[in-house]
Amino acid sequence: MRHQVVIVGGGFGGLYATQALKRADVEITLVDRRNFHLFQPLLYQVATGALSAGEIAAPLRYVLNRQKNASVLLAEVVDIHPATREVHLKDGSHLAYDTLILATGSTHHYFGHPEWAQFAPGLKTVEDAAEIRTRVLLAFERAERETDPEVRRALLTFVVVGGGPTGVELAGALGEISRDTLRHDFRRINPAEANIFLVEGTDRVLPSYPPRLSAAAEKSLISLGVQTRAGALVTNIDECGVTVKTGTSETSIPATTVLWAAGVQASPLGKLLADRTGATLDRAGRVNVNPDLSIDSHPEILIIGDLAHFEQDGKQVPGVAPTAMQMGRYVAGLITKRLRNERVAPFHYWDKGSLATIGRNRAVANIAGFQFSGHFAWLTWLFVHLLYIVEFQSRVLIAFQWAYDYFTFNRGSRLITGEWAEHHMPPSADAQTCKPPRPSSQTRPAARL
Repeated sequence: MRHQVVIVGGGFGGLYATQALKRADVEITLVDRRNFHLFQPLLYQVATGALSAGEIAAPLRYVLNRQKNASVLLAEVVDIHPATREVHLKDGSHLAYDTLILATGSTHHYFGHPEWAQFAPGLKTVEDAAEIRTRVLLAFERAERETDPEVRRALLTFVVVGGGPTGVELAGALGEISRDTLRHDFRRINPAEANIFLVEGTDRVLPSYPPRLSAAAEKSLISLGVQTRAGALVTNIDECGVTVKTGTSETSIPATTVLWAAGVQASPLGKLLADRTGATLDRAGRVNVNPDLSIDSHPEILIIGDLAHFEQDGKQVPGVAPTAMQMGRYVAGLITKRLRNERVAPFHYWDKGSLATIGRNRAVANIAGFQFSGHFAWLTWLFVHLLYIVEFQSRVLIAFQWAYDYFTFNRGSRLITGEWAEHHMPPSADAQTCKPPRPSSQTRPAARL
């Protein structure tokens, strides 16, 4: 029988590993809980109505239908048996492997406060994007009907927690929605009066970027009406808003819409693997891997993408799409060379640079030592993201959609859909319950300072 390769996860790492093994003498089974590959860097545009989910997702069977040595299995891995080299699936079946590649990515991390998830959704899946889009648009719809100015102010207040690339992109998109997209759509409210806060725990937004680019990004955010709060730690999130601590003082921000972009943790499959093999994990649940991305005592198990903790030159490589792509190609080459009994060099991450967009004509870029921002950085961001879209059809559709949105200031996917929107509001939307009680007529008002 041919060498059996089982790849768990159809994200960037898993898909690139599968495609790189196209000409290898192996039999590949790609297992994923979803039947599509999702281009996560553009997921925030689905959440803010600029694109539809179908434009950034590609069916895995379609992408791989011409690769004869690869098959796709819609299933969920629930257990791993290294001794027998089998993965067990949720339906009770199992798959045998000679080489196992785990590329299951990451999920949201609320730093020990899982109860915050119901009030501040993160952005990792299509469902997350649909929920965020619904919450944002419903806030404006409810504000249009609200007569109490205090409640209306809370409805028109949006807080994004986390000043990394996702948080910056979300906050910038909210600024464009309120000041451009919706400016003519309502009669009783002015969407441009929306208050948008970006809360970051470190001393500046985009902390992984050079200080010069962080300053440029913050300037762009301010021009869109976003209020940045650097050095502010979130201490509580509930149905009434967010409490942040700056230094020794705490401040409450009444808001009905809170979005989480502050942290991620590895897929639960990492913990399962550690229990089965003795592999070690870092604080975020990522698996510590060897230079060839394998784990101790089990060279046949390879970890890539956000699930892997890999250090180079004393620093952990970033958990971004280009890293997962390079790891996917590397393990494909590693498998091929092992079959030929050839020497395998350690994995080496090539940092191609980083890009983040804030809005129309606004972006920052750090590429090959060159730091630039503004219109040219924004065009670079557009080109790079189109280049990495899997399907050519999606590239064309997205390019046309971006062009149309650019000239019309429109976001064509501003839809409030689904049973979730029709039958109940999110817990964070009931602003009336958060109003402080009015002082009694017998209560003496406090003196003004």
